[in-house]
Amino acid sequence: MEIDFLEYKVRNGDTLKSIASRLGMTGEELKLFHNAHCEKMHTIWFENLNEVRSILVPLDFKTEKQKEEERKNILPLSQLSEDFFAKTYTISETIEGPFEAPVTIDYTIELNIHKDKDKNLYILAYSQKDFKSNGNPPDDKMGGLSIACMKSIMPIEFTLSDFGKINGFVDHKKIIKAFADERKEIEDFYIGEVSQKYLDLFERNIADEKFFLQQLQSTLLFQTLFPKMDWFHKKASWKESFYFLQNSFPVQCHMEIEQKDKDHDLVLTVLKGQVIELCSSQEIMRGIRLQESPTAIASGNIIVEYTTHTKNKNLLQVKSSISLSHEEELIHHHKITITQG
Repeated sequence: MEIDFLEYKVRNGDTLKSIASRLGMTGEELKLFHNAHCEKMHTIWFENLNEVRSILVPLDFKTEKQKEEERKNILPLSQLSEDFFAKTYTISETIEGPFEAPVTIDYTIELNIHKDKDKNLYILAYSQKDFKSNGNPPDDKMGGLSIACMKSIMPIEFTLSDFGKINGFVDHKKIIKAFADERKEIEDFYIGEVSQKYLDLFERNIADEKFFLQQLQSTLLFQTLFPKMDWFHKKASWKESFYFLQNSFPVQCHMEIEQKDKDHDLVLTVLKGQVIELCSSQEIMRGIRLQESPTAIASGNIIVEYTTHTKNKNLLQVKSSISLSHEEELIHHHKITITQG
């Protein structure tokens, strides 16, 4: 075991305070350090050191202020920077419920972010490709149609605040026009009444700017990939709202944070949340709040693990999971892994 202290021989006139001051500590801090490392019979209780022959002192003591500065230096900045995101991430999502077999979806996303200095905000271009379902390219008609529709409007450009929040689309009309330009070609490949109805629905959804933005923001991917940058600097518990299901409503959670070094260059930030809002799991699943008070409060948990580089502050990997239960029975579980490259 590595020794992180020395034995100091007490001299006449020494006190806890006088020794501690030379180390940049308080007397109380030195007393607590000594007592934590010494044998029980050598415990110190008083300021004076009468009959105390030696005291254990730290080799590399850091004040709480110094520890906090070191912590800040290894974490991502409290404001968004262009270096936080990589250009490419691979995604793996698994969704499961009590009555259906788990479904795993893999795909790739590409991000391009830059600061618009004139408008003092960030512009993010987002696109996705290479979809696979349970390890294979989608072979069902509706799956292929859904991917074709989304592909027609990529890349989607968003505006982001300095703190990482997506404010809206850069040009919503551009998205509508992109789909209109590609629709005829999609129709030629995906024929039939069902396909026409889906295309009509997709067109209506993207035409409603607020609704379409919420559709994207309520996904586990967007909630996980685009954190509020101040999350990394929280020290006490706080309240945060998350969507436990896409197109539902956000649910307030009690959040706690834990951080630890994975190795010399990496730091792991773990957020854990528990539902505290007075709503039922049925309301969340249906996406509708009922007027009457729920008889059974929803039980839900969220865990998000961010791995970031201590030097360049780059986001390397995120693992996130959401679980929703009703009367201790799991009714929805969704997990996602986002890996750089």
